[in-house]
Amino acid sequence: MKKMIRFVLNTVPRKHIQRVVHLITPVMGLAYAGDRVLCPVCGHRYGKFLPYGYVNPRENALCPHCLALERHRLLWLYLLRETPFFDEKPRLLHVAPERCYIRRLEHLLGDRYVTADLESPLAKVKMDVQHIPFASDEFDVIFCNHILEHVDDDRQALREMFRVMRPGGWGVMLSPVNYNRETTYEDPAIVLPEDRLRHFGQKDHVREFGRDYPARLAECGFEVSEIDYLARLDPEEIALYGLRHEILYLVRKPYEASVR
Repeated sequence: MKKMIRFVLNTVPRKHIQRVVHLITPVMGLAYAGDRVLCPVCGHRYGKFLPYGYVNPRENALCPHCLALERHRLLWLYLLRETPFFDEKPRLLHVAPERCYIRRLEHLLGDRYVTADLESPLAKVKMDVQHIPFASDEFDVIFCNHILEHVDDDRQALREMFRVMRPGGWGVMLSPVNYNRETTYEDPAIVLPEDRLRHFGQKDHVREFGRDYPARLAECGFEVSEIDYLARLDPEEIALYGLRHEILYLVRKPYEASVR
């Protein structure tokens, strides 16, 4: 199973995978029947989750029903338990929307939910996050997860998201971070997929973020919070939801902020 998933992820274009994967994984999930793990996003139980990963597929990672990964399940629990998100029903810009969230957020927010991406067939608005086609101060919340490592100019993308977020608004901006690296590693001369895989960990990444990632988020004006939410959960919950460690990076636009 691991070899097959790794082969598909590394050979089939992501936009094609996004179109059909939700039709295939429920069938694969039949081999994982059981009740040892529970996906908090969709509520389905399995003996364990599917493996997932581009280089070394992780065990117990992907929910066969809704396609939530460990980070999606962790973030969903945080939003549900620690924020007023589901009660306030904000105007939300979801950059490169994850399939596991789309239907649930559409049901919750209706036309206050805007999905956007340059290539994804799941997004309603086609846009480059470096040039967002919306007015300033338009969104209460922005989700942009595991995207900035793909973007040519991540600082420009952050400036654009800061611009379209209303003062007092907030966002979730997760990225893979190498905590052994003090500063972010990037080199625009590295363009071949196999070279990017070797240098940045994935063939479509253009940088590997280091411990300076929160500082990069703050450069455009965001207030940044680093939340180790996994540390707040007991081991039984971590096992039940199939979670792994990932820092949640939350940003907020100060009320007094002016567009830069």
